[in-house]
Amino acid sequence: MSKPVSRMSAGGDDENPFGDPSVVNAMSSGSKKVDLDDYNPFDNKTQSGQSPAVMNPTTDDAPPPPVTSVPQVSTTDFQRRQEELERRARELDRREQELKNAPLNVRANNWPPLPKFCPVQPCFYQDINVDIPVEFQTVVKYLYYLWLFHVSLLFANMLTGLLFLFVGGDLGTTFGLALVYAVIFTPASYVCWFRPGYKAFRDDSSFNFMLFFFVFFFQTLVSALYALGIGNMGASGLIVGLSTIGGKDATGGQIFVGVLMIIVGVCFGLAGLADFFMLVRVHRIYRSTGASLAKAQAEFTSGVMQNEAVRQAAADAARETVRSQFSGGQQQPGPGGNRY
Repeated sequence: MSKPVSRMSAGGDDENPFGDPSVVNAMSSGSKKVDLDDYNPFDNKTQSGQSPAVMNPTTDDAPPPPVTSVPQVSTTDFQRRQEELERRARELDRREQELKNAPLNVRANNWPPLPKFCPVQPCFYQDINVDIPVEFQTVVKYLYYLWLFHVSLLFANMLTGLLFLFVGGDLGTTFGLALVYAVIFTPASYVCWFRPGYKAFRDDSSFNFMLFFFVFFFQTLVSALYALGIGNMGASGLIVGLSTIGGKDATGGQIFVGVLMIIVGVCFGLAGLADFFMLVRVHRIYRSTGASLAKAQAEFTSGVMQNEAVRQAAADAARETVRSQFSGGQQQPGPGGNRY
């Protein structure tokens, strides 16, 4: 009888489905036989220069944390903002104390700043730091400084015209018109374009914005004309100044006055450029606020209807209309004296 062949002695992977490849390799590659009973495939020691099969664990890398952009604020900016907040807090505390101590009228008129013994008292209340929002305070301050610059130029023009009269430049036409301009345009410019601009930023009023643009545009044109200095116009500008200096019989006083006229004309030109710059800047702010002509018309209608004088006039007109209708509808006596 033939002996059965052992499957372990065959040495093929296909003969033993449960055979460990590391065991088979160790048995076939080494000259020294390995006892299967003593073989440990999990032993860390290598046999016959072979290293055990090791599977490296696979790990998923964690996604990087989201990067958030943090605005960098320098120490100087932080200190400046803190000082601004502290200044605003002190200003508010001071005004709160003033309101508490005020007996009756807490918003008394304070502009123009006149002494108490003056017979003319202030006509307006003006406080840019209180009435105007913080983001528009700089623009309103620039408008106020520009108004002061225009007033200073009007009085400088008047004084130059007076000197021009003294040196025999003319018979007083320049000085007379310059005096009229200074007296009229000083309050008119404040009421007609600075005050509407002030109220436009204070109340976000489209109507006051429209009024400011309309008047301030003509103010820009007047500044340009004053810079030219056309003769017999009451303006000390470039043309009058150059003609005074370039005269054949010009004296030293006339030359001096001519130089002053040129300087005043240059200042009027700078004022015109500043007017144009502020006109464009305020118009950009106006467009960014979403204002429109329809809103200005609505504000004008609402303001007119809220005016007590206008309401009283409308009521009187309606009353007269109703009365005339009733009187016209009454029966009139006929030829025989009877009503029909």
